[in-house]
Order: sequence, then structure tokens, then C-alpha cells
Amino acid sequence: MKSGSSLIIGHPIMASLETQKPYIAMIFVQVVYAGMALFSKAAIAQGMNPFVFVVYRQAFAAFALAPFAFFFESGKVTPLSWGLLCKIFFISLMGITLSLNLYYVAINFTSATFAAATTNAIPAITFVMAVLLRIESVCIKNVDGVAKVMGSIVSLSGALVYAFVKGPQLKLMKNNWYLSSNNNDHDQKPINYHRHEWVKGSLMMLSANTAWSLWLILQGGIVKQYPAKLRLTTLQCLFSCIQSAFVAIAMDRNPSSWKLGWDINLLSVAYCGIVVTGITYWIQVWAIEKKGPVFTSLFTPLALIITAIISAFIWKETFYWGSVGGAILLVGGLYSVLWGKKKEDNTNNNNNNNGECDNSKRRSETNAAQRQESKEENV
Repeated sequence: MKSGSSLIIGHPIMASLETQKPYIAMIFVQVVYAGMALFSKAAIAQGMNPFVFVVYRQAFAAFALAPFAFFFESGKVTPLSWGLLCKIFFISLMGITLSLNLYYVAINFTSATFAAATTNAIPAITFVMAVLLRIESVCIKNVDGVAKVMGSIVSLSGALVYAFVKGPQLKLMKNNWYLSSNNNDHDQKPINYHRHEWVKGSLMMLSANTAWSLWLILQGGIVKQYPAKLRLTTLQCLFSCIQSAFVAIAMDRNPSSWKLGWDINLLSVAYCGIVVTGITYWIQVWAIEKKGPVFTSLFTPLALIITAIISAFIWKETFYWGSVGGAILLVGGLYSVLWGKKKEDNTNNNNNNNGECDNSKRRSETNAAQRQESKEENV
């Protein structure tokens, strides 16, 4: 009796945990992404060459994904022609290699918080590029079309405000006990960014996001030709590693730049390559299958909040009201675009369902008419 009652009590708890899994998974993913910005900033601030960082990150990612791609997609043997291989190489160059190299050079001139903030503009940039390339259409007569257009404008405006508008200083961390106890520590001094370096880094970061948006658009076509997603990702990481190696050698020929010790540099590249590219890939694919792509995108601002809080403690990062306003615009624009996209998808699904109902109704009427004709003929 006790065991039966415990099962009855335990069943709703297990059911509740099952429904909460996608939420827990996406919170974990955003924590991982926040860690990516923080670890990357820490390694590059310690003097690691950003171009070398990309090479090692992609190498770790390729080696981490290769065994999974081999074992889990052994049944999905897809012919890999030279033309398709060249397309994958080109997409890796235009998307991953260009985007990551710009990202890590830019993070040296900006902050981890800004890097996390500007990722919220990627859906808006992707939407604008898709419209310009006529991959996606928009109708401003509908509410969803207006929401996507206005959300894109607000999101991009928020990124520009965050980058170029400071305003009064936000002094929420002024009396923090941690900062007060470390005022005499040289390593705990706040990082000061020069105006021209911040502007240059901001433009490079926005360019990196644009390159990543282009990669997302091109990715849709290549997946149809090569549906083995894990193998495709592994190939792109491998190509990106090779391409980035040539870029790193061209930009810095000092052999000491390639040395890795048991320090923050090794931890950062291993974390970004294995955890970010490997583990979160599986989690996001699982979450998209469970809840859809819009659900996964809703958690994106969480990485910004986590990064901002930790950056305030580690680097004593100074926040301004302009940055806060820009972040609010970024997040607001993101949710507007996602809402418009969700409403558009629901409308399209309803139209398709109505179309199917209409066709079924027509088929029923046609069959009824044929049966009536056959009865009359028999009479």
C-alpha cells in the first residue's frame, strides 16, 4: 500500500520534471553561452592571440564532434561531391571563419557584456538579410509583418545605442563588498576602454554578427543537400580550423603565440570548442524538436544578464544608462521579431489546415454527387 501511494505521489513529480526539462536545458545553454563570452574575454585579455584562439577552438570542436558524427550518423551516408564540398568550404569561410575571427578581435576592444548583448540582434539582422535576398517576404499590412519590421529596427537601434551612447554612469555596484575589499588589488582594477577602440570593436562585433546571420541563411540550403547535420557541423569546424590557421599565420608569425599551458588559455579554448560547440549543439537540437525554434530563442537575453552580473564582479565593468537603454531596446526588438514570426507561422498553419478542410469538403461533396448520379442511373 505504501509503495502504491508513493508511486501515485511520485508520478506527478516525475511528470512535472519531464515538462520542465526544456526550460532547464535552455537555461543551461544560456549559462554556457555566458561562460563563452567570459572565458574568451579572460583569455584574450591575458594576451592570447585572438586568431590563434579561433584555430584551437575549432580544432577542439572538430575532434569533439567527429566521434559522434561517425557513430550516430553512420546510417546517414550522403554522397559528398566536389561541388558540395566546395560549397561547405565556402560557407565555412564566409560564416564561421569570418564571424569568429571578427568576434574575438572585437572582444579585445569591447566587453564580454557587449558581446553577449549584440547576439540578441542576430535574429533581426538575419530577418533583414533574408528579406533583402528575397528568401523571406514581409507584408506590412499584417500585424505580424509590422511586428517583425519594427522589431528589427528597434533591435538594431538598440545595438547602436549600446555601442555608441553612454550617458550617466550606473552606480549600482558602487558599495559592493567584493569590490570594496579588492580596491588595492592590481588585478581587480576596472578595465577602461578608449573611445576609438570601443567604436572599432563595436563595428567589428556587429560585422561578426552579420557574417553569422549570413551563415545561418546559407546553412538552410546546404542542409537540404547534406542532411547529416553532425557530419556537416564537423566538416565546417574542420574547414574553419584550417582557414583560421592560415589567417593566424599571416597575422602573427611569432611561434610563442601558439603555446598552450595549463592556464586560462587552454581552459577557454577547450570550453568553447567542446562545451559550446559540442554539448550545446545536442541540447539545442533536442529543445528545438521538443518546443520549436522560437522557444529556444526566447532565452537568449538570459546570457546577457548572467554575463553583465559576473563581469561587474570580475572586471569591475562600468555600466551606463545608455547601455541599459540599448540592452532594453535589443531585448524588446528581439521579442517583437519572435512574436511576429510565431504569429506568422500560426497563421500559415491555420491557412494550411483550412485548405485541407476545404479540399476534404470538396472531395466529400464530389463523392456524394457521384453516388447520387449512380443511384439515378440505377433507377
